[in-house]
Amino acid sequence: MRIFLTGATGFVGSAIVATLLNDKHQVLGLARSDASAEVLRQAGCDVLHGDLRDLESLRRGAEQADAVIHTAFDHDFSRMADNCEMDRIAIETMGSALAGSSKRFIVTAGLPPLMGRVSTETDILPAGAHGMPRVSEQVAMALADSGVSVSVIRMPQVHDQNRQGFASYLMDHARKHGVSAFVGDGQNRWPAVHRLDAARLYSLVLESGVSGERYHAVSEEGVPVRHVAEAIGRRLNLPVKSLSEDESARHFGWLDRIARMDVPASSVLTSQKLQWQPVQQADLIQDILASV
Repeated sequence: MRIFLTGATGFVGSAIVATLLNDKHQVLGLARSDASAEVLRQAGCDVLHGDLRDLESLRRGAEQADAVIHTAFDHDFSRMADNCEMDRIAIETMGSALAGSSKRFIVTAGLPPLMGRVSTETDILPAGAHGMPRVSEQVAMALADSGVSVSVIRMPQVHDQNRQGFASYLMDHARKHGVSAFVGDGQNRWPAVHRLDAARLYSLVLESGVSGERYHAVSEEGVPVRHVAEAIGRRLNLPVKSLSEDESARHFGWLDRIARMDVPASSVLTSQKLQWQPVQQADLIQDILASV
């Protein structure tokens, strides 16, 4: 198949490129710059110049492909609301180009922020859940209701030795302040997955996914944030400290909500339906300790 992929040079997208090409698919990658286009060509992809604001490029990509995978998202937290609106419009644009066809559309989203309960693929994320402006999943599911063959992959903290999701932000913060911190007893949990295992799930959903289904790219159900902070302390040779909730707000600033998240998630149903089994040996803590 010929796959149109947004975010093709990104952290997850670049791993998806390698997986799809290895599975003998063709990849049409969206490129924002000449440098990104050259990276894609060197990898063996075809290139479509454009970005998420260039709606015509998104329409052309969807029309020229047999399936679409959407992984692009601008993670500039200072412009989060604007970026989420751009994402919503991009998904609707590609979805409208796919309407009435049998082409598969795979949309990337976050895990349900249920705080303290293990989420599963059957949990429904309502619009505006917990005040989050990102509505990737909600928009995708609305497309399914209107006849687009769309599936959602929910992503946890994605890691390798170069990046470790939110842990990378905590590591930068620890470097700046000279201490690696967690809140309370630090038993709040983050789910995680290695980027190569996540990429394999996209290929499986492409081949065998069901329209209207949600899939969890989760290999570790919940890593205690205390363990994350302790690994960062070991990696940077810094002291590790527990903070009260009041101290956390002052210490972490905009990272406070992230440091306190307790959002464990299961992928049992995903594994049962698609026979997806993570095979990478390094877990989140190991990649933090080996980070470059």
